[in-house]
Amino acid sequence: MAFSPVLACRLEEPVQVLQPLKVKDIPEIKTTKPEGLNELINRMVKQAKASSGIIWNSFEELEQDELTRLGKDFPVPIFPIGPFHKYFPASSSSLLTQDQSCISWLDTQVPNSALYVSFGIIAAINEAEFQEIAWGLANSKQPFLWVVRPGLVLGSEWLEPLPDGFLEMIRGRGRIVKWAPQQEVLARPAIGGF
Repeated sequence: MAFSPVLACRLEEPVQVLQPLKVKDIPEIKTTKPEGLNELINRMVKQAKASSGIIWNSFEELEQDELTRLGKDFPVPIFPIGPFHKYFPASSSSLLTQDQSCISWLDTQVPNSALYVSFGIIAAINEAEFQEIAWGLANSKQPFLWVVRPGLVLGSEWLEPLPDGFLEMIRGRGRIVKWAPQQEVLARPAIGGF
């Protein structure tokens, strides 16, 4: 998809309430009836303001400014009781098949040594960005688990854009999977950065 220069510049603008995200980082909800979507969102906000309280999947130390802002916008008690992933096992509701073998690989790594890189299900990057990430991981000299889901790199099926010799260079130190059980990965002692 080609963008006009003006629109391309807007995509790089920061989202003031969600920094460091940029406009291009926010998922777009496509609809043929935007007024219907706006009405739905307005009803949801109205119902939340009329509720007995809002349960928030976070904790004050992490999002104090945002929770304070919510308290001003919503005149109901706000209960930050998260993070939920600590209390509930990982669900199997993933649309992609999770590669469980990465867990046993992580368990062989030194505590706090491995990087975990995942852009989730929505993000898409170009080939140059993908190669920069690859070189950054290779040059970090750190063990890493990199989730490269099919379709992450625009115009590619999966790992075709990797630099020549990359897999040989990282053999044993890096692991690339199509999808990972993220909650289990983040709970592993080996993970030192995400």
